[in-house]
Amino acid sequence: MADLCDLSCEACRADAPTVSPEDQELLLNDIEGWSINTDPCDMLVKKFSFNDYESALSFTNAVAEMAEDEGHHPKLILEWGLVYVSWWSHKINGLHKNDFICAAKTDLLYKS
Repeated sequence: MADLCDLSCEACRADAPTVSPEDQELLLNDIEGWSINTDPCDMLVKKFSFNDYESALSFTNAVAEMAEDEGHHPKLILEWGLVYVSWWSHKINGLHKNDFICAAKTDLLYKS
């Protein structure tokens, strides 16, 4: 995961290639607990647990700030004690390496 956390997102073009299924499996090894949801397209998903609403909200805001810095934005669902994060690349309707980079950075935020 440290390697992914050291990278920055690149601008994603509409003709950028998606991450191959083989590379998805390799990259998933670097981001513990993430899975791939295929509906409506391939996306990385993970649920983060907290002891209260305020902690969940603070995490949500930290992820949003990181996303803004990276220029890559997830779907965030906040509820009491839980935050659901989904990363995918809208322009290519699937997974790009940017999604794995941001997933790794999301995990780093959760651990801090």
